[in-house]
Amino acid sequence: MNPQVTTLGRSQSAALSTNKVVRNTYMLLSMTLAFAALTAGVSMSLNLPHPGLIITLVGYFGLLFLTSKFRNSGLGIAFVFALTGFMGYTLGPILNMYLSLPNGGQVVMMAMGGTAAIFLGLSAYVMTTRKDFSFMGGFLMVGILVAFLAGLGAIFFQMPGLSLAVSAMFVLLMSGLILYETSNIIHGGETNYIMATVTLFVSIFNLFTSLLHLLGFASND
Repeated sequence: MNPQVTTLGRSQSAALSTNKVVRNTYMLLSMTLAFAALTAGVSMSLNLPHPGLIITLVGYFGLLFLTSKFRNSGLGIAFVFALTGFMGYTLGPILNMYLSLPNGGQVVMMAMGGTAAIFLGLSAYVMTTRKDFSFMGGFLMVGILVAFLAGLGAIFFQMPGLSLAVSAMFVLLMSGLILYETSNIIHGGETNYIMATVTLFVSIFNLFTSLLHLLGFASND
């Protein structure tokens, strides 16, 4: 058997597998974003209260665990929609709060536009340059953990300045996570489209809420 033919066949197979992951990831991501927008809209229209920090964390990490556990089965897709739908529901009361402010509508639209621009710009950059950002993995893991703990501290100790700093950190960290995960997908580091979807969705969600916080402060809201 010709080694060159074998190598070429493997390369083509890997490329086809990567393209399938990319296609499935962005298809599922668009569906989950639409579903989260729907649940957020329902939550807003019914004026549902925010579930609170404890229920939010338990619901988020519980559904994230179940999604990861069943990521290789059809049940994993159901848990992806449960997770993203739950996150959409928790976003509804936050959006209602901002929309009740004088410049709330403008702040929300600016945060949405900024999130879309950052996500599309970074994704397009990685897709076109094919640059490998796998080196950012360790830094992002530590950074997200530190920012998460700092965010909890800002809530419990009521420190608005620290809360703003955490939001700024999350904008940078989520931008880095988008670069990292997109690179991971196109270079074959992430072969499960369910987990790739969850990572990108969480990045977009946190990027949006962080921009919302920063823009709200900048608008004196």
